[in-house]
Amino acid sequence: MAGALLAAALLALPLGPATEARASGPAPTGPRTGAAPAAAGAVTVTEGRIGEAAPGGVIIYPSVTSCLTVTVRLRDGGLVGAHASLFQVPGELRSDAILSALKDRVGDRPVTAIEVRGAVGAWDPGYFVKAIEGYGEGEQVPVPEGRDFDGLAGAVAAGLGRPRALVTVEDVPDGDQTVG
Repeated sequence: MAGALLAAALLALPLGPATEARASGPAPTGPRTGAAPAAAGAVTVTEGRIGEAAPGGVIIYPSVTSCLTVTVRLRDGGLVGAHASLFQVPGELRSDAILSALKDRVGDRPVTAIEVRGAVGAWDPGYFVKAIEGYGEGEQVPVPEGRDFDGLAGAVAAGLGRPRALVTVEDVPDGDQTVG
């Protein structure tokens, strides 16, 4: 019951203007973790997954409505990205597991920037520590009150073990995102 109420409350949040970006060319879907980056081109990263694009490539995050995307820019020009879903997609990573999987994928490679984009107003920073599905009957699920850019940046920096100064957060809900 609490989950249904939270879902209804979050869907009623004003998320701001819609933006949409598309890339041309093939958009293969890679496995959640462990694969080598695709040759320069487009890599699609769906909800609850991690993907990687080689230097010169792009990551496409489809249907970002209530989600957040986290893209790590590597010094060599490559990208490693995660598509964090507000509600877990069956069989995929929950929001409280996605940053550790992204951190593992990046490893000790040098990072130049970390970009967080998506439905900022729908996210409480704590969802990266305890996913909505992690709350039991009678537990109070935190509901975001406004857009917490700094809180999300801090949570992502902590989850990835990187300096907060590398992280930027942008509210760009409702559409496909292309990062290159």
